[in-house]
Amino acid sequence: MRADIPDKLYFKIGEVSKLACVAPHVLRYWESEFKEIRPKRANSNQRLYRREDVELVLLIKYLLHEQGYTISGAKKFLADKDQVALALEKTNVPNCLETIKKELLAVKKLLKEKK
Repeated sequence: MRADIPDKLYFKIGEVSKLACVAPHVLRYWESEFKEIRPKRANSNQRLYRREDVELVLLIKYLLHEQGYTISGAKKFLADKDQVALALEKTNVPNCLETIKKELLAVKKLLKEKK
């Protein structure tokens, strides 16, 4: 998961959105639900996410989308700091482009089988 994140100090909401493969409005909603996500604000009021914020967003996405947690379940999961540290080390969230490529290849294979 960490290898996919570029080595930068701050990320704009659009960059985080692309890294996590979620829409910007989802990130804004998660900010309101998870107190752990608190991006800084630039003078222009633009959200600036730190690397830790991006890792947390990726973990939240993994919990909600891959593991099937609810928002309240993910909050409880994140409350246990030891559990979060283990999850950040062990979780391997695939790169969204690789996932899209695999899905498209599967669709291509299905279409070839139908012919």
